[in-house]
Amino acid sequence: MKIGEKLRKKLSKKFEPGQMLHQKFGRYDISFKTDEEGNAISLFVGKRNAEGNIQGERFVRILTRDINGKVLKDHWDGKGRT
Repeated sequence: MKIGEKLRKKLSKKFEPGQMLHQKFGRYDISFKTDEEGNAISLFVGKRNAEGNIQGERFVRILTRDINGKVLKDHWDGKGRT
């Protein structure tokens, strides 16, 4: 599974820092964790079970900046099924 352009665009926005957010995206449930700057850094995509956990795919964001804060690398790596 790959992250589509619409979901990538949604996750590129700033959110509340240091939180785990739970939302619906199309036919999927998504949960993502934000860093101290409000960037989405960890993502779970799939269907939420009765315990509230996502059964599906896990992704981690690689976000690398230089010393001036300019983004050098920004992509999502698939880490497998959860």
